[in-house]
Amino acid sequence: MKAVDVMTRNVVSVKLDSSVFEAAQRMILNRISGLPVLDASGKLVGVVTEGDLLRRAETATERHRPSWLEFFLGQGRLATEYVRTHGRKVGDVMTPGPETIVEETPLDEIVTVMEQKRIKRLPVMRGDKMVGIVSRANLVQALATLARETADTLPSDAALRELVLAEIDKQSWSPGLLINVIVRDGVVELWGTILDERKRQALRVVAENVPGTRQVKDHIVSVEPMSGMVFEAPDQERQPIAKPG
Repeated sequence: MKAVDVMTRNVVSVKLDSSVFEAAQRMILNRISGLPVLDASGKLVGVVTEGDLLRRAETATERHRPSWLEFFLGQGRLATEYVRTHGRKVGDVMTPGPETIVEETPLDEIVTVMEQKRIKRLPVMRGDKMVGIVSRANLVQALATLARETADTLPSDAALRELVLAEIDKQSWSPGLLINVIVRDGVVELWGTILDERKRQALRVVAENVPGTRQVKDHIVSVEPMSGMVFEAPDQERQPIAKPG
């Protein structure tokens, strides 16, 4: 999937010379946490978010530092902070030069940018024109849509077993032939032995992510390599069933 498949097309934006109060009201009315900022010609010049409005003189939330610390910060930084906490126009408080994507940007690249830049939304551009925006909410909506689609095409038990086994084999941490899979009416049962308890949850997650899996039952036995202690699956309260001689 690409940005064009999930983006919001009717983007709520704000003008560069709009007041911070208007920006706050638009966020509240539209239940969003950020707004693209456009100049007089309609060009994207920045983004204003809830974070930009957290520390404000009106709410007495601007930073107050000891005078010695202000000395080390320098007058330039203090002046910049003053503008952000006291400025009355969106242009004073916005983040300029926002990260953007294009309509063909794949979702995995979008997620990578969001994670690396620690941002929640990305304007979608077609040349110099903003044609949409992708937010974290859009990605969650895409996930929900995919879940509905996969529910309509369920494989047979035999096919599901092969899919689960193949997916397990793909993993670099796979226990390989130590794990067996049995499927009945879409219920995947995991059998076998692991030497690292952390693989139990990973195997369950693999099975749950294969389309068609209705439920996963864990019958895996875990062996502690150093002591030889054997533990049953969580369904059986994970009690030791054998002790070293």
